[in-house]
Amino acid sequence: MKKTGIIIKREYLRRVNKKSFFLITILTPFLFAALVFVPLWLSSIKDDNVHEVMIIDRTDKYASLFKDTDNFKFVNSGNKESLEAQKDKRSGVFAFLEISDDLFNNPRAVALYSEKQIPQDLKQEVNRTLVRYLEDEKRKSFNIPNLDEIIEKSRVKIDIRTVKWGKDGEAKTTSAELGGIIGVIFTLVIYMFLLMYGSMVMQGVMEEKTNRIVEVMVSSVRPFDLMMGKIVGIGLVGITQVIIWCILTTVLVSVGGIFFGLKTVTATQPDMAVLQQGMPEVQNMTMDILTKLGSFNFVEIISYFILFFIGGYISYASLFAAIGSAIDNPEDSQQFMTPMMILLVFALYAGTYSMNNPDGPLAFWCSLIPFTSPIVMMIRIPYEIPFWQIAIALVLLFASAVTLVWVTAKIYRVGILMYGKKPSLKEIMKWIRY
Repeated sequence: MKKTGIIIKREYLRRVNKKSFFLITILTPFLFAALVFVPLWLSSIKDDNVHEVMIIDRTDKYASLFKDTDNFKFVNSGNKESLEAQKDKRSGVFAFLEISDDLFNNPRAVALYSEKQIPQDLKQEVNRTLVRYLEDEKRKSFNIPNLDEIIEKSRVKIDIRTVKWGKDGEAKTTSAELGGIIGVIFTLVIYMFLLMYGSMVMQGVMEEKTNRIVEVMVSSVRPFDLMMGKIVGIGLVGITQVIIWCILTTVLVSVGGIFFGLKTVTATQPDMAVLQQGMPEVQNMTMDILTKLGSFNFVEIISYFILFFIGGYISYASLFAAIGSAIDNPEDSQQFMTPMMILLVFALYAGTYSMNNPDGPLAFWCSLIPFTSPIVMMIRIPYEIPFWQIAIALVLLFASAVTLVWVTAKIYRVGILMYGKKPSLKEIMKWIRY
């Protein structure tokens, strides 16, 4: 155990003290924050250019409906010349809107022409204007007095509350959507961790094998201790990195949310009276979300997350270590990596589809299979599935993890000293039987 502890310390400090670790750990949360807030910032920047849209209305019914917006100015051509002729006369026009027939009889008799790609907001503005007019005309054709008022009064909005009974009989407002979001967050963390740091274990083993450092190390350390020290050490590196990422991302998202929230309020609600009028609605929404979050047992969710996290990492890291010990260069790793990548991707898809039916057969069986349970089970746990299912999944996961460590150690002790030969699957099976 003492030698294993030394290897764990060596693997941990060797990676944490690298400049690349520091840069990636610090810059990654900024990248995530940028992916969230840069599109918001860009979308808030308004285009100062006002594009002219020429309307060619051959029915004389629709041109007057269009009103200028911040980005588009609608101009009625007032003549019935061909589109090509008007295009030659008006070279500075951004787009031409041609309405060639009555839209009641021919809904496809409208088209936008431009030398550039038609913006989505222009298409939406034209569609919204015409649909609103046609709907109004359609309602008028029914000759029913006060039809608009009747339709408006007939609209009904229902907000269904979802209430969960606790074990003590206490009723708490909950949300299936929030449960799915919580599950997806934990699932993605496990998926990224297994893929990222499992590959790091494989690369570390390959690096030591290629540099022949391992020949010196195995003279004083058992191959099993060396393998476990590398797996645990890199796992601690990953945990350290994830904790720092969570803290920095939370801070950046909170600061960015406050900044953009204040900016939006300043831009859209400059009047203090309007601001005060909108505050109760925002406060009610915030309190509703906090109330629903309070219905989830986060202590239990995080505890199970840690257990599935450890079991899944040990299982996959062992397999990655076995691959790294059996090959000499990264090119040979593809044939061994492909089955594991398929398993991880399948587990992610199974977890995603399990959100709609967390008690269905796909979710149930994939949450018990050790290779998929760390990912799929984290989707189901926020929905409070029976404890016996979680217990069986954990027993199977850690039993398979111990078995994989045992099998991998047999492959590792032989493959770590093998050079210049690409082993076949049959030969690897022989190593296990030694």
